[in-house]
Amino acid sequence: MNDAQGTAAQPAAAQPAGIVNVANVLTLVRILLVPVFVLCLVNGSTAWRYVSLAAFLGASVTDYLDGQLARKRGLVTDFGKIADPIADKALTGAALITLSALGELSGWVTGLILVREVGITVMRFAVIRRGVIAASKGGKLKTLLQIVAISLYLLPPSAGLPPLAKEIVMGAALVVTLVTGVDYVVRAVRMHQPPPDEALGAPVSDEAVTVRGDEHS
Repeated sequence: MNDAQGTAAQPAAAQPAGIVNVANVLTLVRILLVPVFVLCLVNGSTAWRYVSLAAFLGASVTDYLDGQLARKRGLVTDFGKIADPIADKALTGAALITLSALGELSGWVTGLILVREVGITVMRFAVIRRGVIAASKGGKLKTLLQIVAISLYLLPPSAGLPPLAKEIVMGAALVVTLVTGVDYVVRAVRMHQPPPDEALGAPVSDEAVTVRGDEHS
């Protein structure tokens, strides 16, 4: 086999994903749905409450879809790594803040959750050079509980949901949010500590890759 044939037989190197792809579009859709969701929620009528719930759930579904598509189709981009967690926090934060502003959710609950979410997001970027901590089962449970709890609060009074039911779910979401936040801090601190090889002067590999859509910590 000559050199030309040998070169042709080798698989082509994977091309980096462009910034304009379906995963990033879904992330942008989630961001654009945030003000739509808030406007529907503050309208006050029963019909608009259901519209706000639909917008919130639709935005939450895009969070799952963009991550799945990014991983399966190789559409991970620097834009997605940054925009995806920001879109998540914007959606959750907007829901909690608006519910508190309407007097339907205690402000201290919103404050604790937001401090945790923003703090962990900042810490994630701070330790990204060392790598990315994989999403834990607790982190995924936290995300699910937050979505369910917020959805219950978005239901209009006419839905007949007992107030205690949504308070219990929100309480569970708050506890899991705080516990997983502490766990994330502990793991981040351990990751930030120099490994034995580095302490001895050996180079540290910098090959960790952030995968969007699986960062619910």
